[in-house]
Amino acid sequence: MEISEEIELRGHIIDSMILPRVLDTIMDMGGDFEILRLDVGKTKVDESYCRIRVKGSPELFDELERLGALLPRKDVKTVPAPGDKVLPDNFYGTTHHPTYVYLNGDWRRVENLEMDCVIVIEGDRAICKRQGLVRKGDLVVVGLDGIKVETPQRSREPQDIFGFMSSEVSPEKPLISYIKGLAREMKKLRDEKGFIIHVVGTAMAHTGADKALIDLIRMGYVQAIFTGNGFAVMDIEKQLFGTTLGMDEKTGRVLKRGYKNHLVAINEVHKAGSIKKAVDKGILKGGVMYECVKHKIPVVIGGSIRDDGPLPDTITDVMKAQDEMRRYVQKADMCMIYASMLHGIATGNMLPSRVKTVIIDINPYVVTRLQDRGTTQALGMVTDPAVLLPQLVEELKRLE
Repeated sequence: MEISEEIELRGHIIDSMILPRVLDTIMDMGGDFEILRLDVGKTKVDESYCRIRVKGSPELFDELERLGALLPRKDVKTVPAPGDKVLPDNFYGTTHHPTYVYLNGDWRRVENLEMDCVIVIEGDRAICKRQGLVRKGDLVVVGLDGIKVETPQRSREPQDIFGFMSSEVSPEKPLISYIKGLAREMKKLRDEKGFIIHVVGTAMAHTGADKALIDLIRMGYVQAIFTGNGFAVMDIEKQLFGTTLGMDEKTGRVLKRGYKNHLVAINEVHKAGSIKKAVDKGILKGGVMYECVKHKIPVVIGGSIRDDGPLPDTITDVMKAQDEMRRYVQKADMCMIYASMLHGIATGNMLPSRVKTVIIDINPYVVTRLQDRGTTQALGMVTDPAVLLPQLVEELKRLE
């Protein structure tokens, strides 16, 4: 079935490459177009506008809507969910870009937005929900009528490091410049009471990068931490025995029978009852987990099938872990991901595209994979967090 509609594009659609992507998509998907009007902004603050008549398949208009095209204004359509966790056919799948629905004569912003979910209408509210939370009778948005998506647009400020977010992943990047720009952005957020989430992998404990993370906590640059059972256990083992999975932090040698240390660490926390109780009882006297308890920073520890123990604080139901992370994701102004592919991708998929996201990993594949999974707003830095984070801490101290 072929459809003919007029679509609109607004904003910095030329230098953000939105207009070229729209035209490429039309041609790639076998459509036809006629540009009816094009007004180009003449200064950095001026927006551009384009109106295009497009002919093509429903799938083409689906893609154009995801790119930020505004389709003709119609009331949003809903169909009741036929059962718990069951979606009606042709349900609308969300992106992580700011999304609006046209409801009762007004554009309503979709709340709690993240990618790969659905929109449920409750009265005058449009709420983003994962499929597992949909209940029979919920009014689920279907089709494309009455939906507007705002895609991110390239920053026009030359000093904004996030203006480079579309550049290819490579270790050959001006890291010193990036560190300075990142420090400025972090200090600005902290001074404005912003919310910075840190996603932490096990290598942070192995390599010694945890010391810089502790500095960031003490300096007020950490508002929440997402991690797995592995890092939390290694962090505690390091404080009790000076090892991570039996490897001595001073010599790098694996100690004889040191492999058991992480199990003892888990056992000590179970004996205490929780990480917080281990701190309160004086069992745990330092480390990232200790600092989070002392500074009242929430830590979400998500479990996996490979976990030992796990710690009593580890959330072993992954869907419950997701929902606990969601409590903080919607507050985020920035998210920093270190040496963590699985938790990094999981967090990236939940983050609205407005959140400034930084991925720091020595493996370029991890950075590329996270961006390919949809976190296209992320700034990727291919380097060892144990090298970069101490420099970042020093730059923040210099700014202060």
